[in-house]
Amino acid sequence: MQSDLEVTVLLPCLNEAETLEVCVRKALTSLADLGVSGEVLVSDNGSTDGSQDIARAAGARVVHAPRRGYGAALINGIAEARGRYVIMADADDSYDLSNLGPFIEQLRAGHDVVMGNRFRGGIAPGAMPPLHRYLGNPVLSWLGRALFGLRTVGDFHCGIRGFQRDRIRALDLRMPGMEFASELVVRAQLSGYDLVEVPTTLRPDGRSRPPHLRTWRDGWRHLRFLLVFAPRRTLVWPGFALALLGLLGTGALAAAPRHLAGVEFDINALVYACVAVLVGAQLLLFGGFAELYGHFEGIVPQRPHRWVRWLSFERCILIGLSLVFLGVLGTSVALTSWGQTGFGHLDPRGTIRLVLPSATAIAVGVTVVFSGLFASLLTLRGVSPAAGQAIPVIPRQTRTESDAPTRTVARP
Repeated sequence: MQSDLEVTVLLPCLNEAETLEVCVRKALTSLADLGVSGEVLVSDNGSTDGSQDIARAAGARVVHAPRRGYGAALINGIAEARGRYVIMADADDSYDLSNLGPFIEQLRAGHDVVMGNRFRGGIAPGAMPPLHRYLGNPVLSWLGRALFGLRTVGDFHCGIRGFQRDRIRALDLRMPGMEFASELVVRAQLSGYDLVEVPTTLRPDGRSRPPHLRTWRDGWRHLRFLLVFAPRRTLVWPGFALALLGLLGTGALAAAPRHLAGVEFDINALVYACVAVLVGAQLLLFGGFAELYGHFEGIVPQRPHRWVRWLSFERCILIGLSLVFLGVLGTSVALTSWGQTGFGHLDPRGTIRLVLPSATAIAVGVTVVFSGLFASLLTLRGVSPAAGQAIPVIPRQTRTESDAPTRTVARP
């Protein structure tokens, strides 16, 4: 639906009868005082306390969000918004909806996303639990800056933020739960959007019931999302460092024991060096899979790193079989040495230096071969028939005639 509205104030709602009316009225008053053409949109998640009627009576437009979840309600609201800009906020009267001017000003200046910062604007006593204020928000905000370069965002999970509606729609956001807040910021940053912050205030919410937010469950979901969305820093780089360290250790210990700072490193250290090679290689491959999946599913806009594009089935077969060959060659040398003793007793400190690296090469080689197959499955894409095209459907064979009729079903 086309509209010349400038701003939609979006409120996700699930049983917010106590505070919804005051939120709607504050937002409408702020828009009127600023002379802004806008609306208040309530995306209702299935309230059973009459929130829908309260919102309509206060002057809001109400749409139903069929899928449960904070993110699902906001995704639905963004799709239904009629304003060129959207300002989202919680419907618990904790954010200052009577002061929308700073957000609108920055959006008019051309910024794609305008985040509120509660630490700069002021947090009233009792408005934020100490665990959130001194641990959860600082840690998650630091991770956001460290993993995604979000230098301009100091309050990563502030619940009031504004954005260009069409720019956010283009991101195709998908997280249905509380981690939607992280997804919006991360995906905007990864897409090169312009993010800025404005101070905002936070006060205790006006509800008598507990908030929907669950500290540990939702905190973990945010943390998990941040780690999963940065495979290069959480998987690829640690995997490369571990594999390199393991290779250096294996190469040094395969010939003889080594002494460092008065400590002798021998067979035991060689075992752990080989394990480091194996685990590091697997982390590298998992990171490559994550980059491929994110790119081909349209979750992240960047093309996978150059080395990830080498994860084709053919190249992986070549690399993997080469490693297996080297491992088998080393194993053959060890067997020959054993055979020279009549397959009797061997000094384990001798042949094990060859057996361990050989076994590791075989294990890594086999892993690489099947990783190539898995990577090919991740990147395999088919072409679906065009809408309206007839799709042949072959019925079950209930008789032996080879000329059984074939029926077609029109695709809706």
